[in-house]
Amino acid sequence: MFIGEAPGADEDIQGEPFVGRAGQLLTNMIKAMGLRREDVYIANIIKCRPPGNRTPERDECETCSPFLFRQIEAIKPKVIVALGAVAAKTLLAMNSSMGELRGRWYDFRNTKLAVTYHPAFLLRDPRQKKETWKDLQMVMKELGLALPKQMVE
Repeated sequence: MFIGEAPGADEDIQGEPFVGRAGQLLTNMIKAMGLRREDVYIANIIKCRPPGNRTPERDECETCSPFLFRQIEAIKPKVIVALGAVAAKTLLAMNSSMGELRGRWYDFRNTKLAVTYHPAFLLRDPRQKKETWKDLQMVMKELGLALPKQMVE
């Protein structure tokens, strides 16, 4: 299960998470892991787009959290991947930097949770794709998936 921040403009229009440019990159990341998008569940912390596409505020995250927690309970994912700082900080109730949060496992309600960069951030800073690939390989290892040699494009 991948959990992002909030719907963007494309997601708002189509009513599905990660369908814009960041969604295309996420789909490529999922494929690089040897999975199909249909094999994973994708959700967001916030269920509606914040005004002006701003970062969701804490009270908005808290308001939407019960809905997300019910999704997690229904899906029963083997692993959760928090995409970006808002998702990671909300799920883990921590205010650490991405550098401090990445690269290790957390227990989230008896489910292993990993943190990596949000695909929208990777579009702005492609240099972080290599680090993201390391995070995804950690997830693949946990899931028993074969580790391919190619990089995420």
